[in-house]
Amino acid sequence: MTAAPATTDTPVVRALDAVVGAGDLVVSVAPVRLDAPGRALPLDVRVSAPVTGQRLPVLLFSHGNGWSLDGYAPLTAFWASRGFVVVQPTHLDSRRDGIGFDDPRFGEVWTERHADLVRAMDQLETIERAVPGLAGRVDRRRVVAAGHSWGAQTVQMLLGARVLDAAGQAAQDYADRRVQAGVLLAATGIGGEDLHPFAQEHFPFMNPSFSELTTPTLVVAGDHDQSKMSSRGPDWFTDAYTHSPGATDLLTLFDAEHSLGGIPNWEAAETTDENPERVAVLQRLTTTYLRSVLDPADTGWAKAAAALAETGATLGHIDSKRPVI
Repeated sequence: MTAAPATTDTPVVRALDAVVGAGDLVVSVAPVRLDAPGRALPLDVRVSAPVTGQRLPVLLFSHGNGWSLDGYAPLTAFWASRGFVVVQPTHLDSRRDGIGFDDPRFGEVWTERHADLVRAMDQLETIERAVPGLAGRVDRRRVVAAGHSWGAQTVQMLLGARVLDAAGQAAQDYADRRVQAGVLLAATGIGGEDLHPFAQEHFPFMNPSFSELTTPTLVVAGDHDQSKMSSRGPDWFTDAYTHSPGATDLLTLFDAEHSLGGIPNWEAAETTDENPERVAVLQRLTTTYLRSVLDPADTGWAKAAAALAETGATLGHIDSKRPVI
């Protein structure tokens, strides 16, 4: 494990800041209760937005297993400060709800996770009204999504990825064309015989087909992320990039483990690779990627990729399927 820097005022972060620009003050409101008929528990979300700006795009964020709307502030607060209206549901697997592996309702959690994000898109008017000063400032036609770990699997369903059934055929299509771009953070890869017995028993969704994922997507993986669910090495977390026509770019973070430097929260106990500089780089690169997809005239992603190569080559590397101009 590499030692974390004492500050994020490093050459690569400064170079990326020159691309991303200064942030705005953020207002965050929670819990915002959404309609969810038939859901095992009420659906609450956190909404975070910059205090100024117009035509703000919406960013749906899906947390990893066990977390809630109170997690992932290192990413969500940054995205909000850079112009996104960030919506964070608390999914049914949250530790605060107590629906564990032995609960008969657990088998439906993976589809309910997807439904939570769809419910949020369906109720953007409610979300907008819940935040003081936000009314009239949201562009509901511009929606992107991001997720970490199980959250990445949830988001990839919106982007077009499907789950293979027992016969090896791609099952139900959960894609939602309102979502224009995605970021998959530590997304689990192809299943099959590589899955450990526990995963085979409890996680039927860990048999994805990425060939139907056509939405522009950034995949982020740590090269020291060794899953307990698969016998594959860290390359397992790059499968969405390898096998998806929509995954345009892959960011590999060197020495990063599953928490990618500490994105679940500041000083979270489950972070095994604490590194504020790594998180700062991830904040800025994901922001520029999403902006570039929403606005093809925005050249920030190309500039940010060049900045990483020039000043942060020891931190990570970007592979791209985009044609070289």
